[in-house]
Amino acid sequence: MLGVNVFLTGGTGFIGLRLVTSLIQQGMRVTALVRNPSHSHALELEQLGATLVKGDVTMRESMRLAMQQADVVIHGAGVYQLGLDKAGIERMNAVNIEGTKNTLGLAHELGVKHAIYLSTTWAYGASASSVARDETAIRSVTYATDYERTKKEAHRIALEFGTAGLPLTILCPNAVIGENDHASFGYTLRMYLCNVLPPIAWTPQVRLSLVHLDDLISAIMLTVQKKPIGQTYFIGGEAHTRSEMFTYWQKHAGGLKFRAWLPVEFTKMIFTPLEPLQRAIGLPAVFSRELVEAGRISLYDSSERAKRDLGWTHRSAATMWDDTIAAERLLLAKRAKRDLISLLKPI
Repeated sequence: MLGVNVFLTGGTGFIGLRLVTSLIQQGMRVTALVRNPSHSHALELEQLGATLVKGDVTMRESMRLAMQQADVVIHGAGVYQLGLDKAGIERMNAVNIEGTKNTLGLAHELGVKHAIYLSTTWAYGASASSVARDETAIRSVTYATDYERTKKEAHRIALEFGTAGLPLTILCPNAVIGENDHASFGYTLRMYLCNVLPPIAWTPQVRLSLVHLDDLISAIMLTVQKKPIGQTYFIGGEAHTRSEMFTYWQKHAGGLKFRAWLPVEFTKMIFTPLEPLQRAIGLPAVFSRELVEAGRISLYDSSERAKRDLGWTHRSAATMWDDTIAAERLLLAKRAKRDLISLLKPI
């Protein structure tokens, strides 16, 4: 893949930083769209060897000049957070929906040879908890969160561009797991490792096909290499229930072992007044009504198509959590600030 020019959105995010490292290690030239070139994450991309272009997916023309040079466009920018306030939801709408329309629309206009869109299996809504679904699934449920709503609409837009002739591959990861995660799994895992996770949960039999960050990066790299244009792939690991997830966690020292499984509606009543309090102390609303709604939904997905077409593999659920917890502990040990709020936030 030497000499391939990649235009990337979302490079400063949880997935993007790891992806840029892999792309450059494989000899590709990466141009990363960044809102603030002086931000620490943007500077990290520059140190890795990426070329920075100031812009925003919500401003289509800010991407034009850099995208004209691209062999591959990877659209990974997105807002993934639950429990947002009104301003946060407006930003999520702009980035997830309008940003997808702008990025893929410009790629289509410029005649880019291959575009890759990072969607999510959330775009398909809830699955059954007993039978794995595949990419032929048809969404038949209403959305549970604003994130799901925006990604459902963005996925629809991407499919329309593919139908219109954009050489597009869509990757749909399940929830992505790894150290330094900024989403709810990251915060709750760090709470567990810092011994402050409340010993309560809900919906123990919900089943998810979570995927480790490095395994997702592997799927993206295989997609760049093999160019399976016109295909959509679910990217998920070994499925396990929430109850089994806590069993994996409790092999490692951490929070309280006893866990009470609470009714969903009662849990929402507890979390609702906590949303503004968490924001007031400098945290996102980790415990929110939306988290409860998201937590009652199974995303039990089969990745057999990706394994067959791309030759993709993933680690076991136990190994995924062992690897993540080990890496998260190393990061926690390196923190310069040792107060609890700083320890809970991603670096």
